[in-house]
Amino acid sequence: MFRPTRPVAAALLGAAVLTTVTACGAAPDNAAAGTVGAKASASAADFGGMPALVEAAEKEGELNVIALPPDWANYGGIIKAFEAKYKIKVNSENPDAASADEIAAVKARKGQKRAPDVLDLGIAFARSGAAENLFAPYKVEAFDKIPAEQKDAQARWYNDYGGYVSIGCDAKRIKNCPQTFADLLKPEYKGKVALNGNPTKSGSAFGGVYAAALANKGTFGDIQPGIDYFAELKKRGNFIPVESTPATVEKGETPISIDWDYLNAGYADQFRGKGVDWKVAVPSDGVYAQYYSQAINKQAPHPAAARLWMEFLYSTEGQNLWLKGYARPVLLPVMTSGGTADKSFVAKLPQVEGTPTFPSSAELDKAKAVLAEKWDKALS
Repeated sequence: MFRPTRPVAAALLGAAVLTTVTACGAAPDNAAAGTVGAKASASAADFGGMPALVEAAEKEGELNVIALPPDWANYGGIIKAFEAKYKIKVNSENPDAASADEIAAVKARKGQKRAPDVLDLGIAFARSGAAENLFAPYKVEAFDKIPAEQKDAQARWYNDYGGYVSIGCDAKRIKNCPQTFADLLKPEYKGKVALNGNPTKSGSAFGGVYAAALANKGTFGDIQPGIDYFAELKKRGNFIPVESTPATVEKGETPISIDWDYLNAGYADQFRGKGVDWKVAVPSDGVYAQYYSQAINKQAPHPAAARLWMEFLYSTEGQNLWLKGYARPVLLPVMTSGGTADKSFVAKLPQVEGTPTFPSSAELDKAKAVLAEKWDKALS
């Protein structure tokens, strides 16, 4: 799971499994300070304002999150900052889970106190989860500042942070680090190329296949060339079925990793003193950018804390914490024009050329369906 680019490109982007379930009783919908119950609250105003929301959330005292690795887009720092600011303990479960696992947890633990309160999802999973009526509509105070194409009109999900598909490479183990998808087909990279998970479950791996499709005459409506590309990469012995993680990178098991640029850039910092010279390149032949989306479980056991978490993520403080993790926050254009974006973090974003474009909901749904049907067979 990975990170993003440089001032102009950043502004462009901004514009544009489970553990065993135990039986627990359903959590009550504690009434907030306002007249609307927490689970029915669609904005901080429904609580009577932010102070009342904070009071209700701190009364709950806990927040359940899932699939949030501490080294992914600075989630470790974000969780610590949230706990320090509010009297709320964050229970982080299964940090290496994929988007599909999050959806499964919501369904399997409906009505239980162990259910996830909030979700961080690849966009295809955010849209499918909304279609299944799994999420609670809620408008954060910054909702109107989020571009229309980056949010659900009913506020069931909205994009938060994102980046570009990139190629990470350990220059101490690889003589010539690849710069493009075409490079990855070369014999010198045999047994060295990995993805961050299975694209039928992982948003980052899904992005990797989409980018490969674009690099091989595919389109947002046709991801098949990306599947064919990885089948060929495996046939040549270059692609290995090992999920790239910080541990596999440090050990040299995945010396080349296709992942989000914000994650790869984070690895460069993380392993600089550990004998890993991690280089990051956004492939010019397959430029693909994507945001991750936030959503609130409709049956969240801590509904007020869930809403306060969302407010924190979309605050200036929260958005700058994404930037610190090399991820491009969705409100970066607004913050740049308003002078609230941390310029030191913006300056460190990886370089990208061109203006990113994004697939439509129908194109994402089609790509997801094609992957589910053909990926395993093509890579078996």
